[in-house]
Amino acid sequence: MVSPYINKAEITDKSSDVVWHNSTVNHQQRAEQKQQKPVVLWFTGLSGSGKSTVANAVESQLMALGKHSYLLDGDNVRHGLNKDLGFSDEDRVENIRRIGEVAKLFVDSGAIVLTAFISPFISDRQQVRDLLEEDQFLEVFIDTPLEVCESRDPKGLYKKARSGEIKNFTGVSSEYEAPVSSEIHVKTAEFSIDGCAKQVVSYLAEKGYI
Repeated sequence: MVSPYINKAEITDKSSDVVWHNSTVNHQQRAEQKQQKPVVLWFTGLSGSGKSTVANAVESQLMALGKHSYLLDGDNVRHGLNKDLGFSDEDRVENIRRIGEVAKLFVDSGAIVLTAFISPFISDRQQVRDLLEEDQFLEVFIDTPLEVCESRDPKGLYKKARSGEIKNFTGVSSEYEAPVSSEIHVKTAEFSIDGCAKQVVSYLAEKGYI
């Protein structure tokens, strides 16, 4: 929200003076130094589906292979960068927009970025995809049935949502739009966490990212 004490025209004028500065070291050089192809692995799925768990396992396997990665977790980001946002549809959109911009910076650094966010709307995930080059975004659908997620309920969130304590809860009182054609389709109800992580890492190897 713009402060009532700030002239909006001044903000507009100042923004026209903001330009992008190219650094001496470029994206290609950073990628070559790390001997990998930078990419965003966008883990999406219901609460309790296993997004963070699988993403952590993937990062551990990448570390063992000597690859450079960074995991952006939904809960962690809301402790800092996005602590001013709630869970309305509008705030969810802004949450994903900010993460998309941060992920883009990490990719420019040459890293493999893992993001674990419910990101319930197809349009928001597409917005992040559009920020990046065609081969720099891989959607990882953690496809776990709602009943399985609810039976796990590690944080007790489904119970609170069902009782009305939590509003706008994805899968209960707010819609989750499942991916139509994700690059990687993971089913945690059918395979172990290690097996799911190996599926993701194998894809990266097959496509030449690592």
